[in-house]
Amino acid sequence: MTVNSPLSSSTGRTGAAGHVYVLDDDEQLCQSLAWLLESVHIHTECFTDADSFLAAFDPDRPACLVLDVRMPHMGGFQVQEFLKARSAVLPVVFVSAHGDIRMSVRALQQGAVDFLEKPYDPQHMLEAVQNALALAGERYAEQADQRAVRSRLATLSPREREILRLVMAGRPSKSIARDLNISVKTVDVHRARIREKTAAESLGALIGDLLRCGLGQSEV
Repeated sequence: MTVNSPLSSSTGRTGAAGHVYVLDDDEQLCQSLAWLLESVHIHTECFTDADSFLAAFDPDRPACLVLDVRMPHMGGFQVQEFLKARSAVLPVVFVSAHGDIRMSVRALQQGAVDFLEKPYDPQHMLEAVQNALALAGERYAEQADQRAVRSRLATLSPREREILRLVMAGRPSKSIARDLNISVKTVDVHRARIREKTAAESLGALIGDLLRCGLGQSEV
């Protein structure tokens, strides 16, 4: 069963991310949490079973997830592991009516943003969601940067990629020319084409962009 509670806009710190999924088998709690979040203009979508959530989840939308630990069929930790296995960057706020220290430690060790016990304080929930949405905005911005850099790399030929990897390794043109059995002039032509195709001010700037996005020589 799915309970949708959409809003047309979001404000404040949450505006950068702007969407919260709530997954809890208690429909009444889902609705009350949606009302709480909507009261501060946070767009909310509620689900009472994991299958419905996973079918609706959009990995390309900046969002966070408020997730109950104990649910029938597929519990919160299983949902979290499912998302991680698919490289989802969705920040998670866990909630539980039967939480303990061991459970909260496990949740945080697996990457949860926060762990709240039911009944939770509304202000604490709002703060946890705002922090999760801020983190979601950062993570999705990083993903967007990485996609942009990969798009720039896609314009390069295999030879240009090979030369770029060698430049990343700190090899000068003479050394690259010797290893590839080509002239230094040819290496320099390839270097110029790499800069032109990737719209980089310099190869150093391009390499800086790659490293900031976590792309090393093996990913080029």
